[in-house]
Amino acid sequence: MKVGFAQFNPKFDAIEENLSRVEKLLENVSSDVIVLPEMFATGYLFPDADYARKLAEPTGDGQIFYAMVRWAKKYDCLIVGGFPEIHNQKLYNSSIAVQPDGKWHLYRKIHLFDREKLIFQPGNIDYEPFEFRGAKLGMLICFDWIFPESYRVLMLKGTQIILHPSNLVLPYCQKASFARAVENRMFIILTNRTGSEKLDEITLQFTGGSIIYSPRGEILAKASENEETVKVVDINPAEADDKNVTPRNNVMTDRRPEYYRYLIEKK
Repeated sequence: MKVGFAQFNPKFDAIEENLSRVEKLLENVSSDVIVLPEMFATGYLFPDADYARKLAEPTGDGQIFYAMVRWAKKYDCLIVGGFPEIHNQKLYNSSIAVQPDGKWHLYRKIHLFDREKLIFQPGNIDYEPFEFRGAKLGMLICFDWIFPESYRVLMLKGTQIILHPSNLVLPYCQKASFARAVENRMFIILTNRTGSEKLDEITLQFTGGSIIYSPRGEILAKASENEETVKVVDINPAEADDKNVTPRNNVMTDRRPEYYRYLIEKK
């Protein structure tokens, strides 16, 4: 299976321009899966909820969604990317995976970062993997990275590949994702954006550095901090089914849930 990421610098509140830029990036790309950044078509630094509402789409409808459907069909691949979702008048920071046949899978960001709490509702969809071309895939968004439980739940449900659209501004996630890949023995496709956005006195500098990890923590592909690029690698998703660290250690069967009960008692 071929998997990849598309890293670029979206322009704030310029949906048509950003969609055109993605279209250009994807020209001549051959992959089964392509992951785009969080909020790849709208930009990220919304002044308030009313502004975000103007750019938001309902799931399965709107300019962003139909562009993703077109790309999925044109390039015969799964297209994954983040967008501001409106549902029952509530706003969510969401990610959607669109298949070539038009079917889609939705995830709403559960762990909101900083000012996102002023705009979006916390996600309310369980972590659930889905199948595509024989692989089991699961979605996370950006700040979910700091909560290892997110990855562990998906691993326990059989996920082989993590699809992780992001707009990272902290310097940790790319390194932390190494640990998440190794401790769960999963592939991780972490897609970040480049550039910066400014709102009044707030300036966000995005860190780029999109990266693909193997279940053993090998770097299969990596982008620099500033480049706009698409990188694709060949993987065997079944490698993520091997949970052995040594011949006598397995990250599934060596778990001792009876000693983790504090996590449940203090939920």
